[in-house]
Amino acid sequence: MINLMQGDCLEKMKEIPDGSVDLTVTSPPYDNLRTYNGNNAQWGEHVWKSVIEGLYRVTKEGGVVVWVVGDATIKGSESGTSFKQALYFKKIGFNLHDTMIWKKESFSNPFPNRYHQVFEYMFIFSKGKIKTFNPISDRKNKHGGKTVASTVREADGTLTRRTPKLLNEFGKRFNVWDITVKKQSGKCHPAPFPKQLANDHIISWSNEGDTVLDPFMGSGTTGVACNNTGRKFIGIELDADYFNIAKTRIEGAK
Repeated sequence: MINLMQGDCLEKMKEIPDGSVDLTVTSPPYDNLRTYNGNNAQWGEHVWKSVIEGLYRVTKEGGVVVWVVGDATIKGSESGTSFKQALYFKKIGFNLHDTMIWKKESFSNPFPNRYHQVFEYMFIFSKGKIKTFNPISDRKNKHGGKTVASTVREADGTLTRRTPKLLNEFGKRFNVWDITVKKQSGKCHPAPFPKQLANDHIISWSNEGDTVLDPFMGSGTTGVACNNTGRKFIGIELDADYFNIAKTRIEGAK
């Protein structure tokens, strides 16, 4: 099932029943970093607080929200909006399940007096105890295939040696994901995230047949990934041009 809605997500989310969404994978506007056809003038704290409250209402118990976000640098200082948003998620009842990092291969805005910015936050919020986690194990273990005895540091600082065990060739990923942005052909959204990023979060935090939401659908990357992984999708996009791009991409997804 694919349900695409063009309009203000605050209004369109009212059409989504309480507790009906298993997973949200989205990337809201980053302060004023992109113009979004002039629509970023409608964005601000008064909007994102209401969006977060709406997400709490529609998310199932045990469901997850993946919030991919970055901050603008204004007069030499990062805005910190991403942290404000994360704290507001917690304030209204979400758990901050994990703070993940999306590491990019390059930077776009060099500054002469600081290190180059090559990452964005991927906050993972859960409504209560998380109900689904399908870990991706594609990290090659240094000692894969060998029997290794590890140690754990106790609260008092002492080290306890664990029982030796045989390590698999590949282990569970770390929470820093190195994913490249691939250019889209033709007219496209100014800030798309990679399909692999959406795909990997979808398979990590949901199962086939689950319902996935993206209230800031943009060019439809989350919807494409849902089509390819057997998930139901609800996508909302304010801008008519981006909505049409998303609709075409999702309907033609393979």
